[in-house]
Amino acid sequence: MGLFERYLSVWVGLGILVGISLGLAIPGVFATVAELEYAHVNLVVAVLIWAMIYPMMVQVDFTAIKDIRKRPQGIWLTLVVNWLIKPFTMAALGWLFFRVLFADFVDPESATEYIAGMILLGVAPCTAMVFVWSQLTKGDPNYTLVQVSINDIIMIFAFAPIAAFLLGISDITVPWETLLLSVGLYVLLPLVAGVLTRRYLNNSGGTARINSFLSHVKPWSIIGLLGTVVLLFGFQAETIISDPFIILLIAIPLLIQSYGIFFLAYGGAKALRLPHNVAAPAGLIGTSNFFEMAVAVAISLFGLHSGAALATVVGVLVEVPVMLTLVAFANRTRHWFDDDTSAEKPHDIG
Repeated sequence: MGLFERYLSVWVGLGILVGISLGLAIPGVFATVAELEYAHVNLVVAVLIWAMIYPMMVQVDFTAIKDIRKRPQGIWLTLVVNWLIKPFTMAALGWLFFRVLFADFVDPESATEYIAGMILLGVAPCTAMVFVWSQLTKGDPNYTLVQVSINDIIMIFAFAPIAAFLLGISDITVPWETLLLSVGLYVLLPLVAGVLTRRYLNNSGGTARINSFLSHVKPWSIIGLLGTVVLLFGFQAETIISDPFIILLIAIPLLIQSYGIFFLAYGGAKALRLPHNVAAPAGLIGTSNFFEMAVAVAISLFGLHSGAALATVVGVLVEVPVMLTLVAFANRTRHWFDDDTSAEKPHDIG
């Protein structure tokens, strides 16, 4: 898998092209797969994401999690960026672009819906994919698990109030089935499987057995990622081709938000003198989004064919390419952080 990891950005680019091409050539197949969902969670995508995350959960060492309390700055940084900064900068960018800069290109009603979709993305920090980005930057799996878990707990209580405040809507209904099912499928289930697997391997062969197992299952993480990319772009192929201009307009503020939040968190981590294996995931968690949650709420509030739903879908489309560039940047700037992991040679995916 060294070849795949080294040129991962190339394979993802090909996956995007394959997904769009297949989505246009055999739309019926993708429509059928898209219908295989429960509570707005696509079950096929869930399986692929599970395949991505399970090998990473095997790396989680519960005996080491207790040591995280010795360096809580990374947790605080993640929480401040995700809940006190990100939702509000997303709302501000949406207003700036669609009320001011792009006002001549979109009607006011559509602009309102695009802004709403962006806000919903901003209030939904990532749950699943961040484990992939963390692994690609050699992040601490134990620390990443705690960061994601705390985010999930806060999201249960904070998503609706913050979204309602920023949208000016008082009766937002949180899709609890989507939230709880996603957390269960993407975090809890693979975590339990990973812990049980690690315990079995450790008892039967120790660290050597664990490392050997990981080397065999690691390819499934890449396969799961590429399969997810093909499906997501296949689902939205007709939308991408039919109205590329509006997708470009929505993508511009989303790109600025993504890169801005990453560099804010990554720079904050450097200022706090955090090790790279904590700093990189901290920046990537804030940048990535819980797109199932955002899409589900946008559809329930504004409708399937609304501008808000489209904006959340565009968020899905731009996320993987953006995250790959940030992973490459984080790997190339490992030497900025004075810690033991700096001696490890990162994978070159750029």
